[in-house]
Amino acid sequence: MHIQSKLAIGLSVLMVAIIALLTLTPVTAPSLGSIEHADKIYHALAFAGLALPIATLRPGWLFVAVPVYAAFGGLIEIIQPFVGRDCSFADWVADLTGIGLGSVAGRILVACARPFRARETWGQ
Repeated sequence: MHIQSKLAIGLSVLMVAIIALLTLTPVTAPSLGSIEHADKIYHALAFAGLALPIATLRPGWLFVAVPVYAAFGGLIEIIQPFVGRDCSFADWVADLTGIGLGSVAGRILVACARPFRARETWGQ
């Protein structure tokens, strides 16, 4: 298995663990000052971070990863009432938004890095 594959899987597993820990414990997220619905921002950022490694390192896997990540976000919302948290469709929509943002950001990072990678190979 390529190092990029191992890194993509490792970072994704780490993000899944962090997201599960933070969303399945009865701890409320800190506020962002006067920003209303700050938890939606946290959801989007967390799931963007989840999608980013695959989108950057193994973009061909996105066709499988995106539905799995979406199901993971939905499952979290279903489980949360059992751990003293609220189930929220809006949180799941924020998760989906984050997955999309992370996927697009990863592809943009790869596109921006291509010219630099091409320069490295010129000197060989």
